[in-house]
Amino acid sequence: ELVDDLLSACKDASRKGFFPVLQPAIGIGSAFEGWCPSEDEVVFRMLVPLKPPRGHDFHLEVGTKGQTPDQDSHIRVELKCTCDGEQLEEDMLCFIHPTKTKTNQAPSLLLTLCTGAYLDVHKTVLWFKHSVMAWLEALPQICPYTVKMLPSQRSCMMEATTSCRTKILIEILFGVQQGDSDIFLISRSPQKDSTPSTVWLQSCAVAEAKFFKYVARNIQPGSLHLTCLCICCCIRKNTSISLYAVKTVVMHLLTLRGWSDWCEEDFLTRLADIMQCLTDSVEKKELYHFFTGNDNVPKEIILPPDFLETKPLNLFKCLEEDSATHTKALQELKEL
Repeated sequence: ELVDDLLSACKDASRKGFFPVLQPAIGIGSAFEGWCPSEDEVVFRMLVPLKPPRGHDFHLEVGTKGQTPDQDSHIRVELKCTCDGEQLEEDMLCFIHPTKTKTNQAPSLLLTLCTGAYLDVHKTVLWFKHSVMAWLEALPQICPYTVKMLPSQRSCMMEATTSCRTKILIEILFGVQQGDSDIFLISRSPQKDSTPSTVWLQSCAVAEAKFFKYVARNIQPGSLHLTCLCICCCIRKNTSISLYAVKTVVMHLLTLRGWSDWCEEDFLTRLADIMQCLTDSVEKKELYHFFTGNDNVPKEIILPPDFLETKPLNLFKCLEEDSATHTKALQELKEL
């Protein structure tokens, strides 16, 4: 509800300009998938899809490094003719073919939130933060939370405090949908300050959330697959094994095992399966991304053609290139 209010405020503040059109937020990440590695680490992460404003088009330039999902993609912004076919508001001038002088027309998106011809992550995030803070300062009595913005260049991270002094961490990310698929180019990056501001990450976060909803609809009531995931994520804490590696193993096992194999009486067996699969993957230096080249992905999850046709991405390729890291990971798993 708070995020919906913030989006509405930003839309109202930007109505007279040419800014990205904010779509309803999509819940992503562990908090919306039904599990969380730790109660102290709960972050409610929301992805806000962006549509181009009138007179503009978005063209997605997915990276050409041969890696899927790609970590070096861009969103090119182009002006388009609005002389025909698009209803002009308040005699808006066409950016391509202006027929008269209009000094009070707002500048195009290229002049506000872009660097060169590309949508800039930092500028987009800053625009949203400024719009939200202006609304909160102007109408503080409307918002039932005390909202504090936290430092972040590639997302809008905030701490919302309720009247009962309960603190809620919310991260708002921005993204552009890749065609009609469940894949987005999003503002978040796995790297930190070194990522250029015009780079967007090709993300499967929406597809992952959709997968766990699919599982919830099909698996038997009372199944403990999410409990297994939480426990295994906690077990690997303070090791070099990532949360995403554990999550990937569980997603693979959910499609390979029957829906009835995750009930209470099989709980310890499934825990052992997950840890054994993780150990085998580290030993072989092979753990394949769930959404690339995988025929077991449910058909209702829509993927771009390159995800279906590409060679599966090996998440443990780094272990092939670094023997010390490989040895360390094996030792950590043996100790677990």
